Amino acid sequence: MTTTERAAASHLLPSAEPLALIAADGSPVPDPALELPDGEVLLRLYRGMVAGRRFDTQATALTKQGRLAVYPSARGQEAAEIGGILALRPQDWLFPTYRDSMAVVARGVDPVEVLTLLRGDWHCGYDPYRANVAPQCTPLATNTLHAVGFAHAARIKGEDSVSLVLLGDGATSEGDTHEALNFAAVWQAPVVFLVQNNGYAISVPLAKQTAAPSLAHKGIGYGMPSVLVDGNDAAAVHAVVEQAVARAAAGEGPTLIEAVTYRVESHTNADDATRYRDRAEVEQWLARDPIARLKQYLTDRGLLDDARQQEIDARAEAEAATLRERMNVDTELDPAELFRHVYAEPTAALRQQAAELTAELTTGDQA
Repeated sequence: MTTTERAAASHLLPSAEPLALIAADGSPVPDPALELPDGEVLLRLYRGMVAGRRFDTQATALTKQGRLAVYPSARGQEAAEIGGILALRPQDWLFPTYRDSMAVVARGVDPVEVLTLLRGDWHCGYDPYRANVAPQCTPLATNTLHAVGFAHAARIKGEDSVSLVLLGDGATSEGDTHEALNFAAVWQAPVVFLVQNNGYAISVPLAKQTAAPSLAHKGIGYGMPSVLVDGNDAAAVHAVVEQAVARAAAGEGPTLIEAVTYRVESHTNADDATRYRDRAEVEQWLARDPIARLKQYLTDRGLLDDARQQEIDARAEAEAATLRERMNVDTELDPAELFRHVYAEPTAALRQQAAELTAELTTGDQA
């Protein structure tokens, strides 16, 4: 490799340490590579995180009450979820995973419709085109390919749209992610990969998934700029994603972002995290709470007082109460819905199956 080639490749490498704008104690951390969002944006981030955590705890409670079949909590990852989402423009698209429910809600999707998947009623309970949010991806990493294909198609059609795809550290071990990163870089597709490295792929720690210095370092292998950011610093995540979205929109191609954060709760309510990690590790990360961090920063600068805090908390609590009330209503299931959205025009086989089911249900009712 020539000196020129080395210089050209050096800009693809992430920093040695995660970029940050606000330290764990709430103090500012100036960084020449990032611009601190203004006070109004920081307040929006804070409101979003408080509401997101309250939604998350309410969904967890609904699972314990039998109202949801399963729920993957994102507690502790609020800065990465909300910081990334609020950096999107209205015309941009989000490609979320099953753990990104609070991000989908923050994008403007009805929370009850979001939880329809986790209640087991629909694979996707909302209209993706209403808020530019693709269906939540349950199979690991398949949404990475969806995002790249969608972004590439948007560019071909001349649309000003960027795709943000959310994935976890475990998804980076999947072949789909490799293919998505490779195609995105070759096609220079307007897509941003935001990896929420929360430490574990169910019970598998990051050290057993990769020997790379960081997941962000993988970007150079695809010829893609990469960024390593403190995933518990909402300001830094927002700034990094905003930069990446601007690059993609300007035709400068994709970016790989690794946000270092932590999954405080178990993988889902069906998982026992005490079997593979100790409480001391969790306590260490609880001390880096992303909401407490931003709250301290805002309070120190007079942007957040008791009255505003009470208003934010009250709104989050009201939204949780409404969600609880609506989720405690039994769903009226229509078996005919099984056939309604398989094809735009039902096939002969589907029509026959639907008729057989209707006849069987009618016979059962009469009996």
